[in-house]
Amino acid sequence: MRALTLAAITVAGLAVVACESAPKAPYTPGVCYFVMPAADGKGAPELSVVANDQPQIEFCAARLEEMRLRFLRMGGTRREIVGAYQGQYIFIDRIGVSFSRTLDGNRFIALARTGDGRLAIPAAIQREIDGTPVAVAAPPPAAAN
Repeated sequence: MRALTLAAITVAGLAVVACESAPKAPYTPGVCYFVMPAADGKGAPELSVVANDQPQIEFCAARLEEMRLRFLRMGGTRREIVGAYQGQYIFIDRIGVSFSRTLDGNRFIALARTGDGRLAIPAAIQREIDGTPVAVAAPPPAAAN
């Protein structure tokens, strides 16, 4: 029983150390970065400044999307890119734009792709902004006498 408890504590400690060793996104106010993961997958990612004086993370995502499209027009083949802005990672792929605090953690989708490839606010978020109801029910029919 004691060995099992000791093993559980050891595994929990290793998990905490592994989480702490994950590379953190830089937190430089207003600076948008392009993130190139390490070639071996274990080292720190390489960062390149894309834009300065970006007021919000969405503006940084727009600069990264612009960069991605320019590279594709020049013959590049990379369709998925990673960026960073004030402590969060930005992921741009075929689904849209999503954010995460870590490179391999859960992602929050912020912008979705429309049918023609543009980025738009998902309908659920837009309903929260402008108050559009999910569905409007018709009044019940009058009772027949």
